[in-house]
Amino acid sequence: MRVQVRYFASLREALGAGEAVEVPAGSTLGSLRDQLLSRGGEHARCLARQRAVRCALDQVMADETAALHDGAEVAFFPPVTGG
Repeated sequence: MRVQVRYFASLREALGAGEAVEVPAGSTLGSLRDQLLSRGGEHARCLARQRAVRCALDQVMADETAALHDGAEVAFFPPVTGG
């Protein structure tokens, strides 16, 4: 499956606006985060488990147990984005 990942606020500054990512069938938001963490570098630093990172699936806040589907839009952002 292919999902579109978007990054916001400080994550966007470090990782860019977003990217398309291939994930196995049955993936969740949490397994996608783990997949991105395994890349190391900035992904590992920005999405580290000890950091507070919120996520949304198809523009609705979701927890990491939410199941992904082909064509899903996933957003990762810090809990406070400023304003």
